[in-house]
Amino acid sequence: MAVEFTPSSNIALLRESATIAVSQRAKALKAEGRSIIDLGAGEPDFDTPAFIRDDAKRAIDAGHTHYTATEGILPLRQAIAALARDYSPVAESLVAQDVVVSNGSKQSLFNACFVLFGLGDEVLVPTPAWTSYYEMVQLARATPIAVMGDAANGLKVTASMLAAAATDRTRGVMINSPSNPTGSVYTPDELREILVLAHSLGWWVISDEIYRRVSFDGEAVSALQVAPALDNLVIVDGVAKAYAMTGWRVGWSIAPRAVTKAMTAFQSHATFHTASISQYAALSALTRRAEADASIAEMVAQYRVRRDAALAVFGDYPGLPLVRPAGAFYFYFDVSAAFPLHAEPGSAFAARLLEEKGVAVVPGAAFKTPSWVRISYAAPESDVVEGVGRTLTLWSELKG
Repeated sequence: MAVEFTPSSNIALLRESATIAVSQRAKALKAEGRSIIDLGAGEPDFDTPAFIRDDAKRAIDAGHTHYTATEGILPLRQAIAALARDYSPVAESLVAQDVVVSNGSKQSLFNACFVLFGLGDEVLVPTPAWTSYYEMVQLARATPIAVMGDAANGLKVTASMLAAAATDRTRGVMINSPSNPTGSVYTPDELREILVLAHSLGWWVISDEIYRRVSFDGEAVSALQVAPALDNLVIVDGVAKAYAMTGWRVGWSIAPRAVTKAMTAFQSHATFHTASISQYAALSALTRRAEADASIAEMVAQYRVRRDAALAVFGDYPGLPLVRPAGAFYFYFDVSAAFPLHAEPGSAFAARLLEEKGVAVVPGAAFKTPSWVRISYAAPESDVVEGVGRTLTLWSELKG
């Protein structure tokens, strides 16, 4: 008897990652011979710095190719804790035992959601937000509550907006600064007010800081620097974006000791540990700070050049609602004027843009804002400028 697949209730609401889907479609068109400018992927286009690659090779030659502790090798966890202590006086007590190394920051976020939230819980998600937040909360059998940001303030939320969306079932909030998809950065006061509110109400805060080092208007503050206390705070970070190490798959969480123990136990049954060689590569990135800081500064400078070059193109279209990015490497803008009667203007626009102009972008429906689209400028400057130009040409043609 043939057995037909019926998805379990665990994944009933699960949807494919929209950002990955866009990238795959762009690659398929390229394979067909189409000339495609891919501005969809959120991945640095730089090589991992040479000193990190060299240290990874040395780790292989030294025989670091066996199982490690579930929570990661001790020197790496010590380096993560030391880095946190250096930029946050509130974190002066953090040690390696407060850190869990995972297979990318995505797994760290999922670990946190899975051990903190459950059936009946509600989790506030400032929106627009990275598409996986909503799915992770649902996989934990909790309910994500989208809290729409203020378009006049870079689509950021305030503490009062979160308070207004809360119920007696609110269990936590997920915050991301600099933000994917908007590029907005929360000021110290904005972030502090949110953290004070969450602590006063007993909410957990998961702070995704994977883009913290990619900031253009001064330092992007960490929740560790402005939190009133650490007992309700989970910091998630990694080496993917700032160090151009996406494929190495190294992320981490910093959390209260009981949460760390729970995440370690969960991870031991899910994925065990991050690849040993990747951990030694990350150790190099975090301990050879002068070289790493120089590499990051060079990459961020190039992102800034690309951003500013594209902003000059956007300047020719003053009627387009655009979030001016202060961090990360994304533009986010409202294209509803091109499809005023469509339920998902961003999706319709992205489809037309890819097929007619050969530019791949991510529709805002992936981030719970269906009128918007996201363009990545983690691509060569010429591609960014040309891609933005084609995008705005189509917008002008359609809205006209």
